[in-house]
Amino acid sequence: MIEVSKARKVYQRGKTEVQALDVERLIVPKGQFLSVMGASGSGKSTLLNLLGALDVPTAGQIVIDGQDIAQMSDDALSRFRRERLGYIFQFFNLLPTLTALENVLLPGLLAGRSRSTLEQTALELLSTVGLEERTHHHPDELSGGEMQRVAIARALTLAPALLLADEPTGNLDSRTGQDVLTLIRKATRARALTVVMVTHDPKAAQVGDRIVRLADGHIVGDETVTASAA
Repeated sequence: MIEVSKARKVYQRGKTEVQALDVERLIVPKGQFLSVMGASGSGKSTLLNLLGALDVPTAGQIVIDGQDIAQMSDDALSRFRRERLGYIFQFFNLLPTLTALENVLLPGLLAGRSRSTLEQTALELLSTVGLEERTHHHPDELSGGEMQRVAIARALTLAPALLLADEPTGNLDSRTGQDVLTLIRKATRARALTVVMVTHDPKAAQVGDRIVRLADGHIVGDETVTASAA
């Protein structure tokens, strides 16, 4: 599903080159839930941005679902992000003027799908995340955990091949965060979806199948989780 090979990302700061990432090889099979850990500046965000086609490597390959994103045009990258990837963010990123249902519908509408064909799927997803009674509530009428549940439903709207989660529990209390992680795990397992989650929380990382640790842009640890927490 994901194959990273000799991938480097270098940023230019004035006359100085800063190497943010240098990964010789990383393979994530289809259906695996990968947790990525590391201190600030370790390369976690850079790796997630590359996997999310928000950036391209300075050198090497990032192959996702059989496509090398480093070779794509800007238009192709935009389509790939829209149609093949789902995102969950720490701060939810819901549009405040839209209801929960409208937020979930948004990716499909932006992709040119008709509301009538999307609405049943959106309602089913909101039911899956336990928000069937909150479909017409706006974000300011929802708790943090409920907003993150809407974000999960939104991320799954177009049946992505890969779900990327950036500190999805970082803005939640520990109990709500665990509930959200369990929900992500169940929702993605039911769809055999590949997940890459960046987290600083060791307990959150244990929800995955595997933990990769980064330091100074390099992989310094790669372990299998023996018993998933969800």
